[in-house]
Amino acid sequence: MITVLAGGVGAARFLRGLVDAIAPGDVTAIVNTGDDTVLHGLHISPDIDTVIYTLANAIDSERGWGLGDETWSAMSAVKRYSAVRPANSIAAPDWFNLGDHDLATHFYRTARLSEGATLSEVTTEIATAWDVTARILPMSNDSVVTRVTLAEDCDAGIAGTTIGFQEYFVKYRHSIAVSKVEFVGADSARPLALGELRDSDMIIIAPSNPIVSIGPIRSLSGVDEILAQRRESVVAISPIVAGAALKGPADRMMVELGHQATVVGVAKMYAPICGTLVIDNADAHLSDAVESQGLHCVVTNSVMSNRKIAKQLAQITILASR
Repeated sequence: MITVLAGGVGAARFLRGLVDAIAPGDVTAIVNTGDDTVLHGLHISPDIDTVIYTLANAIDSERGWGLGDETWSAMSAVKRYSAVRPANSIAAPDWFNLGDHDLATHFYRTARLSEGATLSEVTTEIATAWDVTARILPMSNDSVVTRVTLAEDCDAGIAGTTIGFQEYFVKYRHSIAVSKVEFVGADSARPLALGELRDSDMIIIAPSNPIVSIGPIRSLSGVDEILAQRRESVVAISPIVAGAALKGPADRMMVELGHQATVVGVAKMYAPICGTLVIDNADAHLSDAVESQGLHCVVTNSVMSNRKIAKQLAQITILASR
């Protein structure tokens, strides 16, 4: 069995390649839920849904999130209420789009949670409804909330404030520098799948933002300890290629929080828990620098521009475990 620590789009594409390479039933994905939020009274799990929709071949391939062939009538209608919304109200936010078909998933999740079901139970039900046979697990059934503190030198109106991750990522389009990231609730949240981490044949850290996608999973009690104990069977795939993130703010976040936005910076972040780092051909000249951090380095094409390349990356990653 292979267990994958997963964030959003990059992880979802890798997982699709992985289930093309091996039996889906042999794959467990532990998915970040620090990005989860409540909007319109609905519990939204963006990373979980991106993984499930991608594995179901239902994702909007251009955006990388949401459903393909989506419509947006409900969100258009919400804008009617913007003019009457009181200043301090969270009602009818129009900065976070939910497609008409995607809403059904959030309706279902919210109703089941209100009935007392756990997030892992609901996630399994949703995955089953989409005919996804890989095991998809939230990192915890307990709430962990990623909060971002904005830098003092950003827009004067919000400088130095702490906001939710989705507000940073979607409302402000992750264009504002950050000075701190914290995972509220991680100290007391109970991690799921510690047994899988102990017993899997190998563990793969997907090409996800190491700070806000993998960081929340690592913040849970016991996770880093297990990864460190079996470090030689942990393989990570760098989300940074030629000094940049392929999608999202990982490169800028790394620099803003004191890390180097290169595969060497990724290697330094993962060195305590990971024995091998897979990097792209564009960074081949940095392979010795990666290995100087105490990791074995594998160089290949890691840019998953199509499903065939994602499968090849998965096959190479499986072979990379020492």
